[in-house]
Amino acid sequence: MFEFIAVLSASIESLAVGLSWALVTIFPFLPESLPEHPETVMIVIGFGGQFLFAMRFIIQWITSERENRSVIPIAFWYFSIGGGMVLLLYAIWRQDPVIIFGQGLGLFIYLRNLYFVSRDRRQQKQDFPE
Repeated sequence: MFEFIAVLSASIESLAVGLSWALVTIFPFLPESLPEHPETVMIVIGFGGQFLFAMRFIIQWITSERENRSVIPIAFWYFSIGGGMVLLLYAIWRQDPVIIFGQGLGLFIYLRNLYFVSRDRRQQKQDFPE
C-alpha cells in the first residue's frame, strides 16, 4: 500500500514540475527555478484545497443567516468534494496516511450525502410534478 502511495506521490510531483514549467512559460516574471522546487506549487495547491474546504462553512453560514435557521445548501457538498479532492491530492503527495485516510473517508461521506440530496430531489419531482 505504501509503495502505491509513493508511486502516486512521484506522479503528482511530476505533474507539479510540468505545471511549474507551464507557469514559468506563461508568466515570465516567475522565477525560472520554480520547476526545481515543485513543493512551492504543491503548497499553493494545498492552500487552495484549504480555501475550498473553508468556503463550505462560509456558504453554509451565509445561507443559514439568510434563512434564519440552520441550513446545509447543496453548494456545501460541492465545496466539500472539491476541497476534499484537492487536499487528498496534497496528502498523497506528502505521503501522509493519516490525512489520506481522513480525506478519503470524508470524500465518500460527501459523495454519499450528495447522492441522498439528488435522490430526494428526483423523488420529490416524481411525487409533485410541475
